Formats: sequence, C-alpha cells, structure tokens
Amino acid sequence: MGKKLKPRKKGVSYAKWGYIFILPFFITYFIFTLTPQIMTIYNSFFENYRSGLKQIGPNFVGLKNYVALFTPDKTGTIGMLKYFGNTMILWVLGAVPQIVVALLLAVFFTSYRLNIKGQQFFKTVIYMPNLIMAAAFSMLFFTIFSTVGPVNQLLLSHGIVEKSVNFLGEKISVRLLISLMNFLMWFGNTTILLMAGIQGIDQNMFEAAEIDGANSLQVFFRVTMPLLAPILVYTVITAMIGGLQMFDVPQVLTNGKGTPDRASMTMVMYLNNYLGTSKNYGMGGAISVVLFLISAGLSMFVYNSLSKPYRESSRR
Repeated sequence: MGKKLKPRKKGVSYAKWGYIFILPFFITYFIFTLTPQIMTIYNSFFENYRSGLKQIGPNFVGLKNYVALFTPDKTGTIGMLKYFGNTMILWVLGAVPQIVVALLLAVFFTSYRLNIKGQQFFKTVIYMPNLIMAAAFSMLFFTIFSTVGPVNQLLLSHGIVEKSVNFLGEKISVRLLISLMNFLMWFGNTTILLMAGIQGIDQNMFEAAEIDGANSLQVFFRVTMPLLAPILVYTVITAMIGGLQMFDVPQVLTNGKGTPDRASMTMVMYLNNYLGTSKNYGMGGAISVVLFLISAGLSMFVYNSLSKPYRESSRR
C-alpha cells in the first residue's frame, strides 16, 4: 500500500488580510468624503435657502445655479472667473518659488559630495513655520506691514519714504504678502518631501555618473530629476490643490473682503462669503463642484505635463 499523504497545512492568505487592513480607510472615505461629494453634486441642482424664518426649497432648478455663476454682474465682471484668476496668481507667486527653493535645498542637504552634517536640525528649523497657524501668521504680517507697523516705522526713520506705505491697500503688495506667507509656511514641508525622494535614490547612480565625468548640472538633470519625478509630480499636484483651496491667509489678512477691489479674494473665500450672505446651499454646492472640476482638470494636466518626458525616456 502506498503511503498516505499528509494533509497540507492551510497557508495564510496575505491578500485577504491586506484587504481587511485597508477596509477601514475605504469605509471612512465612503462615509465622510465620497457621500458628501455626491450629495454636494446633487444639491447643486436645487435652490435651497432660508429667508428669515421661511424655508425656501429645496426646489429643483437644473443648471440655473451654474448659469448664474458665469453670468456677468452689473460691472460686466464674471465673479467666478475673476476669483479663479486671483487664486491662480496667488498660487503661482507662492508655489513656484516654493518648489524651486525646496528643490535646491533638498539637493544641497542630500549632496553626497558636500556631506552636510546635522540634517535633522535643518529639517526641524525649515519645518517650524509650518507649525504656526495660518491665522496667527496672517495676524503677524498684518501687524508688521500695517501703516503704523515696524516696517513703515523703519522706512520713515531712514527717510526712505515720506509717509507710511499702505501695503494692505495696494493690489501688488497684498498679493505679494499672501504669496510670501504661503511660501514661508510650506517650503519646509516641500523640502522634506523632496529630500526623502532624493535619499531614496540609489547612491550608486550618483557615483557612476561622477565616474563617467558628469558635472553637477548633468547629474541633477540626467539622474536626480528623472528619478525624482514621481515625488516631484506629487508635490506639485498637492501644492496646486492646496493653492486652489487657499482661504485662511487672505481671509484674515484682508478681513474677508479680498481688498483692494477683491484682487485677493480666492474661490473658497467667494464660496464662504456667498454662503454667509445668501445662504443658498444649492449655489454653494455649484461653486464647490466647479472648484472640484477645476482641481481635477489641472491635476491631470500637471501630471501629464511633468511625467510625460520621463515616461517616454523610460520606454526607450
């Protein structure tokens, strides 16, 4: 008689446990993110607000809310486009220097040639502005650059100006101050992300490039940038989404008015002001949907633009 085969021990299904471990995330996402998003899209097709003690709606109005968003006002200005333009200007002025400086600092601190000591200390120092609340940061800048603030007192005492400069009353200066605050608050976080990405690159790649006679610029553009592309794309997209949702800094600095002449009012400020005055939740939903579509479209554009050259080079 042949030997009886021993029954196989049942193995552990790692795939099953993997799904179980990520299940709480999907449940939380479905309840607190996806469901509200669906309800926002649904409510954007309704008129729903309270006038005094009287509740108006919800009444189905179709695309009326979306049409109203892109209808010019008495001055011929389409508010949605104006505030989108303001938001993009503020984001570009703050995000472009932020990413450039963060990339340079990340390369500097992780350079195997320079071998900088005390990286943990520098990480802590450059990340500290990110720990300050945006409202507190805005109040600090409001005090420093007010007409009676230390900056104006310094300019007057040295005879640089004859009278106080209204930094918060000029379009260019307000936009620059908002962009500067966003830069100072977020460049440290961006630097740490890029440093982590560079440190994840195999050091043998840099050593091989040096042996082949590549200079610093060639190593940066031929080795560092292509291998850092995934982290860089993630950084740019998250910075862009955060910029489109900009609210707290300009809200506090301009007292929610987007002065001067609404030149610093962002799309989220517009949403907040609209809900604070009209209470039409349907229109608020329409603004949110438009903001979501803009964010999604720009994210896809940035992803394809930044990753396309490196995807094509990897195929070759």
